[in-house]
Amino acid sequence: MGSIDTIRSDASLSSPVARLRGRFTLQAVLVRIEKMAERRRTRRALMALSDSQLKDIGISRADAYREGIRPFWD
Repeated sequence: MGSIDTIRSDASLSSPVARLRGRFTLQAVLVRIEKMAERRRTRRALMALSDSQLKDIGISRADAYREGIRPFWD
Protein backbone atom coordinates (compact mmCIF):
# COMPACT_ATOMS: atom_id res chain seq x y z
CA MET A 1 0.00 0.00 0.00
CA GLY A 2 1.31 3.42 -0.93
CA SER A 3 1.47 6.36 1.40
CA ILE A 4 -0.70 9.44 1.07
CA ASP A 5 2.21 11.28 -0.56
CA THR A 6 2.30 8.82 -3.42
CA ILE A 7 -1.46 8.96 -3.94
CA ARG A 8 -1.47 12.74 -4.31
CA SER A 9 -0.45 13.63 -7.82
CA ASP A 10 1.19 16.83 -9.03
CA ALA A 11 -1.98 17.50 -11.01
CA SER A 12 -3.80 18.28 -7.77
CA LEU A 13 -1.44 21.22 -7.20
CA SER A 14 -2.75 22.91 -10.33
CA SER A 15 -6.38 22.40 -9.37
CA PRO A 16 -8.64 25.45 -9.13
CA VAL A 17 -8.73 25.10 -5.34
CA ALA A 18 -4.93 25.12 -5.08
CA ARG A 19 -4.69 28.18 -7.32
CA LEU A 20 -7.36 29.95 -5.30
CA ARG A 21 -5.58 29.12 -2.06
CA GLY A 22 -2.43 30.75 -3.46
CA ARG A 23 -4.31 33.99 -4.08
CA PHE A 24 -5.22 34.33 -0.41
CA THR A 25 -1.83 34.12 1.22
CA LEU A 26 -1.08 36.77 3.81
CA GLN A 27 1.35 38.49 1.47
CA ALA A 28 -1.20 38.55 -1.37
CA VAL A 29 -3.87 39.99 0.92
CA LEU A 30 -1.51 42.70 2.19
CA VAL A 31 -0.50 43.65 -1.35
CA ARG A 32 -4.17 43.87 -2.34
CA ILE A 33 -4.97 46.07 0.67
CA GLU A 34 -2.07 48.38 -0.18
CA LYS A 35 -3.27 48.69 -3.79
CA MET A 36 -6.77 49.59 -2.60
CA ALA A 37 -5.36 52.18 -0.17
CA GLU A 38 -3.25 53.71 -2.95
CA ARG A 39 -6.31 53.94 -5.23
CA ARG A 40 -8.23 55.69 -2.47
CA ARG A 41 -5.39 58.17 -1.83
CA THR A 42 -4.91 59.03 -5.49
CA ARG A 43 -8.62 59.39 -6.18
CA ARG A 44 -9.04 61.69 -3.19
CA ALA A 45 -6.03 63.74 -4.34
CA LEU A 46 -7.56 64.00 -7.81
CA MET A 47 -10.81 65.30 -6.32
CA ALA A 48 -8.84 67.92 -4.33
CA LEU A 49 -7.17 69.45 -7.40
CA SER A 50 -8.27 72.89 -8.51
CA ASP A 51 -9.90 73.49 -11.87
CA SER A 52 -6.70 74.99 -13.26
CA GLN A 53 -4.66 71.97 -12.10
CA LEU A 54 -7.16 69.62 -13.70
CA LYS A 55 -6.99 71.66 -16.91
CA ASP A 56 -3.18 71.35 -16.85
CA ILE A 57 -3.42 67.56 -16.89
CA GLY A 58 -6.27 67.52 -19.40
CA ILE A 59 -9.06 66.30 -17.12
CA SER A 60 -12.41 67.98 -16.65
CA ARG A 61 -14.03 68.42 -13.25
CA ALA A 62 -16.70 65.91 -14.32
CA ASP A 63 -14.02 63.33 -15.23
CA ALA A 64 -12.28 63.86 -11.89
CA TYR A 65 -15.56 63.50 -10.04
CA ARG A 66 -16.49 60.34 -11.95
CA GLU A 67 -13.12 58.80 -11.10
CA GLY A 68 -13.18 60.07 -7.53
CA ILE A 69 -16.48 58.48 -6.60
CA ARG A 70 -15.47 55.02 -7.82
CA PRO A 71 -15.08 52.53 -4.97
CA PHE A 72 -11.48 51.87 -3.94
CA TRP A 73 -11.79 48.15 -4.69
CA ASP A 74 -12.69 48.86 -8.31
